[in-house]
Amino acid sequence: MQIRVLTYNIHRAIGLDRRFRPERIVQVLEHYQADLVLLQEVDVGAPRSGELDLAGELAEATGYPYRAVGHNVTLRKGRYGNATLSRFPIRRERNIDLTIEGKKRRGCQHTTVELVGGASGRRLEIFNLHLGLAAWEREQQVGRLVHSSEFTDLTWGDLCLVAGDFNDWRSRLRIAFCEVLDFVCVTDRDSTGAVRSLNTYPSPSPQGSLDKIFVRGPLRAESVQTCRLRVSRVASDHLPVIADLTLS
Repeated sequence: MQIRVLTYNIHRAIGLDRRFRPERIVQVLEHYQADLVLLQEVDVGAPRSGELDLAGELAEATGYPYRAVGHNVTLRKGRYGNATLSRFPIRRERNIDLTIEGKKRRGCQHTTVELVGGASGRRLEIFNLHLGLAAWEREQQVGRLVHSSEFTDLTWGDLCLVAGDFNDWRSRLRIAFCEVLDFVCVTDRDSTGAVRSLNTYPSPSPQGSLDKIFVRGPLRAESVQTCRLRVSRVASDHLPVIADLTLS
């Protein structure tokens, strides 16, 4: 069974031209037709985005029957956070608070989806996160995540995916996920013995690999890429990452 995953910090659908244009995000999502879409910086009820339920608008425009939203930041009017769009039924959802005292509110949205088709009855645990700007903050946030009941209840053989905007310029968290927690970072390119990450930020000329996908269990990456559509260079300050996974 093949599963296409797309993770994307959409910057509230406000592009680098400072215009609110959700249709540009729709164009990207429609082009790649992912089974699972993990979005960060998704508004609901905020004036800057027309007071829309942005997750609902994007899901309806692109034909995703299931969605879950975890709001992290409350604005003077409206909120924003992470959203997961799925072609598979979502059986459970919860927002895990990763906020460190004195820092901006952050969170990780946990969803359990039931895979259908070649893996009918199998469940995939998805953690859609947006971490902080400081290295010490991110380390503490990962600690909170792995000590949450949603994470500790998992067995090593469970299908699990952790993805989103890690804000991890130097890939320092890779050791924790890959060497301690036994994940595989599918957004790393292993070429001639060297590990190189896909750069996603800033979108016009990416220099940092902020957006990552980690998997654990019988999932293997067949291909991984950043978006090559011209519209993605202005639609957000991040490029989306698209990974094709095979469930063995």
